[in-house]
Order: sequence, then C-alpha cells, then structure tokens
Amino acid sequence: MSIHLRANPLAEQHCVPRTTALDPATLADELTRLPGWRLDGDAIEKAFDFKDFHETMAFVNALAFIAHREDHHPDLQVGYKRCTVRYATHSAGGITLNDCICAARIDALLA
Repeated sequence: MSIHLRANPLAEQHCVPRTTALDPATLADELTRLPGWRLDGDAIEKAFDFKDFHETMAFVNALAFIAHREDHHPDLQVGYKRCTVRYATHSAGGITLNDCICAARIDALLA
C-alpha cells in the first residue's frame, strides 16, 4: 500500500517508542497542521464521513495498516457511514508527536 505523503510534512515522519507528551503550546502548533482534528480532553480526534459502509470499512482497514506499521493504535468508533478516530498515548499520559504523525498519515489516505 502506498500513502500519498505530500499533504503534510508530519506524514513523512515515523513514530518512535517511549515518547513524551507534548506541552500545550507545541500541541496547539501541531494541531494547526492537522485540519479537522480537535482537542477533546486528553486526546485528539476527527470524524470521517463516507458514502456507505463499504467505504467506511475500506478506510478502517487502511487505517489499521498504518497503525500496525507505526505500532501506534487509535481508538475507533465505527458506524455505517462514519468513523471517528481518537489518538492519545496512554503510556505518556497525553498527546505525543506520535499521535500527530498518525493523524497526518490518516489524512494523507484521503488526500
């Protein structure tokens, strides 16, 4: 599977183990590079809408491939024509650069 990475420089990076939570100013800066992603408590999230269940599941499967390759896994809420993706790094106690990298990679799927 090839991912179009030109959409966001974050999408060109890869997750690293044992990362630390971003400070609020850095997180705010990173969120400006992630259109549609929003801070929700201790996580970032975005809802993706599709025309039918088949498209939704194709997206979920592609997202699972990214999560496996990066060894960084989101929480998903999947419905008939919608998938909400939520990232936080539980081991770091907050949102890390890994979360932002994976968010950018997911956006690149649809670019």
